[in-house]
Amino acid sequence: MKNILQKMGGSTNMLSHEEQAFLKKNGYLNLGKLLDNASLQVVRNRVNEILEEEGENAGAELMQSPSIKHPKEAGARRLGDLVNKGAAFDIFYTHPKVLAAIRLVLGEQFKLSSLNYRAALPGAGLQKLHVDWPESIQNQEFKVCNSIWLLDDFYVENGATRVVPGTHLTPTLPAEVMNDPMDSHPDEKIIVAEAGSVVIFNSHTWHGGTTNHSTQPRRAIHSYFCKRDQVQQTDQSKYIKQSTLNRISKEAAFILGLEKNEK
Repeated sequence: MKNILQKMGGSTNMLSHEEQAFLKKNGYLNLGKLLDNASLQVVRNRVNEILEEEGENAGAELMQSPSIKHPKEAGARRLGDLVNKGAAFDIFYTHPKVLAAIRLVLGEQFKLSSLNYRAALPGAGLQKLHVDWPESIQNQEFKVCNSIWLLDDFYVENGATRVVPGTHLTPTLPAEVMNDPMDSHPDEKIIVAEAGSVVIFNSHTWHGGTTNHSTQPRRAIHSYFCKRDQVQQTDQSKYIKQSTLNRISKEAAFILGLEKNEK
């Protein structure tokens, strides 16, 4: 896979020494604004089209994923399987700097697990502090890593994601040491960043959404990656469309976990 990543520009040298050190120590990293305003608007428009097209069935793919225990989230709008829903979403799993950050966390053998949309609605969005793995990880053998692409500005009032830095290195989970993981944590940080930014999360770092006190949805796309030997949230071998394979490169198909560029 090293050659695949080199062809896609996903070398860890894409990250500065300071960025690498921050991600390793804190378990998250703001990569900055990777989507310009024009690209951002194209993505927003396509999301709105899909929401209208799918209506009540929006996010139906999440219901069929065995690894998502509670796909129906009150107070949020969801979309699943964005890999197959337009070229506007290709960058979310092929951007070199994102691949470099995922590689730093998971090593060279990884694949996309799922590509989904989530919008926390006004008055909702609060999540307990959690990790995206059923148990704590020993020896830094991390299994999963997420990237959050901000379609709106993230700030305190609209329920931006909170993270507890360094907790990916601890042997405990939030539910094991907190009376109520819904509570604030004294060490938590709120991710404040402009639309178009991408924040990488080692998914073993304690994190969760906060309440959206604004009057508008807080929208984001999550390109979630896992080690190559793990089960994907969205099984690309099952869902992949020939039209998607015709559009993307062989290297991109490999990132999707497809050993061959064919259905």
